[in-house]
Amino acid sequence: MTLDNELSRIGISLPKHLLDRFDEIINYRGYSSRSEGIRDAIRSYIQYYKWMSDVKGNRQGVITMIYDHEQRGLLVTLTDIQHEYKAIIQASLHSQISENRCLEVILLRGDGTLLKALAERMMSQKGVESVKLTTIELED
Repeated sequence: MTLDNELSRIGISLPKHLLDRFDEIINYRGYSSRSEGIRDAIRSYIQYYKWMSDVKGNRQGVITMIYDHEQRGLLVTLTDIQHEYKAIIQASLHSQISENRCLEVILLRGDGTLLKALAERMMSQKGVESVKLTTIELED
C-alpha cells in the first residue's frame, strides 16, 4: 500500500447544528459517507490554502466574514486586529444576519502578504464561522 492510500482515523467534535448541516449537504451531493464528504472538504481547504499562499505583491481585496457577535470577547478582538491592519483597510461594512450572527465586508488595498495575514488572523478566532479573502493583482 502506498502512502497516499494509507488511511488514518481521527475523531472530531462539532456542534450539532454544524454536523446536521454537513449531513444535509453530503446527502444532497450524493456522498457515500461522512468520511468521503470530510475528505473532499479537507481537499478543498488545502487547495484554498495553496491559493492563499500565492497572494503576493500589490493587491486590492475584500474579506467577507461571518461571526457570532455573542462570542465572549470576539468583537473587541476583531476590532483590535483591524486596528493593527488599519494601513491596508479602506472601508468596512457590517450587517446583522440574525440575532447573534453578523456579516462583515472589509475592503483592502496593499501588500498581499498583509492582506493574507489579516484574513488568517480573523479566521483563527473562536466564534468566527467563515472568512473568505478574494484579491486581484494591481497593475503598476
